[in-house]
Amino acid sequence: MNPVITVLYDTIRWEEKALLDASKKKNINLQMVDCKKLFLELEKKKDDLGTVLQRCVSYYRNIHSTAALEGMGVNVINCLYTGIYAGNKLFTHMLLKKHGVPIPYATVAFSKEAALESLEQNGYPMVIKPTVGSWGRMISKLNDKDSAEGIIESRERMYPIYQVHYLEEFVNRPPRDIRAIMIGDEIVAAIYRYSGDEMEDICIKAKNAVQGQIVGVDLMESKDKGLVVHEVNNTTEYKNTVRVCGIDIPSLMIDYALNSNK
Repeated sequence: MNPVITVLYDTIRWEEKALLDASKKKNINLQMVDCKKLFLELEKKKDDLGTVLQRCVSYYRNIHSTAALEGMGVNVINCLYTGIYAGNKLFTHMLLKKHGVPIPYATVAFSKEAALESLEQNGYPMVIKPTVGSWGRMISKLNDKDSAEGIIESRERMYPIYQVHYLEEFVNRPPRDIRAIMIGDEIVAAIYRYSGDEMEDICIKAKNAVQGQIVGVDLMESKDKGLVVHEVNNTTEYKNTVRVCGIDIPSLMIDYALNSNK
């Protein structure tokens, strides 16, 4: 019997195990597929996966497997558009701006010299981030010209994607972030609770900006601007959100996937 849902992964985390456990409790036929062991014959129709929950951590593995599967007629959550745009901080920033979502001030530069000139004009501190990356890797606070020169110089010798210098304002905020988990148009849980409708409106706009279905929206409380969105996560982690809030997010994701192709 073909599965109703397939979880496509390249790294098994708590979240992927929780999806499998939730499916067993609901008596849903779910299979786990390691993308690293997958090959696809692109000219054939793929009808033995059901709805695919895309959980690959690798940006490039994620978007390429999604593109192939969607081209073969498979319903994938999240879609290719979300994978491409939510997986790139610059792309996300521009879409959030276009959709009226409050965001931190940012610049992008395409050489060391241009990045340093931007910093001289806008002042320190700033935060430099890779446009593609996760788990806070290669994110650095640039406090002054000396630190900026050293960090940017090292990136100039790396893979070309790291030579795109995305610089974001260092937000004056309380020492905390907000992670809101969106399933459809609903915030099902947030690690730091915030009362009122403002956050829900911002998160819905952010999710829609990248055409997401199940995403994590990361917000900061700027003392100058209020809530600002600095990232939308395509394959969001939710272990700590479940632990703190007690919301059964995996079951909600399974329910959403079951209804997504109707």
